[in-house]
Amino acid sequence: MTGSWSSSDLHLDWSPSEGRRGLADALRRAVREGRLAPGTALPSTRALAADLGIARGTVTRVYNDLTAEGYLRTRQGAPTRVAADTRTPAEPREKSGPPTSAWFRDARWDLFPGRPDLSAFPRAAWASATRRVVQSMPAGSFDYGDPAGPAALREALARYLARSRGVLAEPDRIVVCGGYSHAIGVLGHLFDEIAFEDPSLPEFREGAARGGAKIVPVPVDERGIRVSDLDSPVAVVTAAHQYPLGVTLAPERRSALAGWAAAGGLVIEDDYDGEFRFDRQPVGAVQSLAPERIVYAGGVSKTLAPALRIGWLVLPRRLVGPVRDTMAALGWRSPVVDHLVLADLLNSGAYDRHVRQRRVAYRRRRDRLLAALPPEFVPEGISAGLHLVLRVPGEAAVLRALRRRSVAVDHLSRYWMGSGPGGLVIGYATPAEHAFGPAVEALVDGLRAVGP
Repeated sequence: MTGSWSSSDLHLDWSPSEGRRGLADALRRAVREGRLAPGTALPSTRALAADLGIARGTVTRVYNDLTAEGYLRTRQGAPTRVAADTRTPAEPREKSGPPTSAWFRDARWDLFPGRPDLSAFPRAAWASATRRVVQSMPAGSFDYGDPAGPAALREALARYLARSRGVLAEPDRIVVCGGYSHAIGVLGHLFDEIAFEDPSLPEFREGAARGGAKIVPVPVDERGIRVSDLDSPVAVVTAAHQYPLGVTLAPERRSALAGWAAAGGLVIEDDYDGEFRFDRQPVGAVQSLAPERIVYAGGVSKTLAPALRIGWLVLPRRLVGPVRDTMAALGWRSPVVDHLVLADLLNSGAYDRHVRQRRVAYRRRRDRLLAALPPEFVPEGISAGLHLVLRVPGEAAVLRALRRRSVAVDHLSRYWMGSGPGGLVIGYATPAEHAFGPAVEALVDGLRAVGP
């Protein structure tokens, strides 16, 4: 006959015939499988013994055994709780292909690119700015806002972008949006065809396509996008630090791109990590070469956090109205409070200080990763940004080796619109500081296990 105990919606089956060892195994399984989450309070030894109809001493010994093994933690005068980080990652099933881009959510060591160190979010500065903003906001500011974003943020952005990125931006040419994904989706509604760099991030191509735009590839080489191959009316370019290859658009191609735009083309300049340049002076935005033919796109997903969903477009004057109207027609409403908080951080200098601190921290991480890599692996795209690329043969085998070690990275092959060489895209900004060293060790162990 099976006994049962229910607590916090957990049903634990256990047979008295299994004895103390069986009870310990049942609790271990519940912890490993996540049914007893870290921090969950267990019943007292007296209560559990009464529920199961066994001696209290048996339960006490089981709790002591599991505490010694690290599954539980005890503290005098407090309930016994499940220890933190006791859930072991499930052994991944071998797959014929590489893991999907969402696999990083299950990994212990997260080196998946595209995100900053979220533990470094400037909570104190954000909280202080929020208090100031909310206390000083007039009642009317809590109404539905301007689809382009509050004037205070657009004015602050115009000053910041001119100073830090060389962008020619007046407040009335800036539209604040819900991050770059939102921006490229809106622009996809306005143009019939958009060229993207090949390789480039597929999620952004898909966002533009959902808006109705036809997507065409333009190759990238060691000098950036091949401007001479452009044959579309609109082109998306990551000029400062191409994503994912990491190359910087060469000076002669910057001039050629501006000339192509002045001759009738339109450039969408995605400056996704322009603040993070390490080995030389930052490369200014191409937008300043032809501001009426180049859309400048930026945001805070890499500097602050993706969850804020704050990005912006600096638009040629003729596009301001169409973009605003399209955003309004699609139901966009500006999150006014968050926008005003960002304006406060920009105006007070807190945003600049945070970016400078993160630039130093990310350069230090990049250097640590470069020093740890086996010499047979040659990194690319290391002069800026929050990621680097390793070209590796047998991409799927390397990814499987890393997955067995619960290390999440991205695979280069998914960025190509056709076929292209495989490799790893490694985000060294992603882990919290305490996890960075162990994550790099696990990465290097996986690389050595497979070889170049």
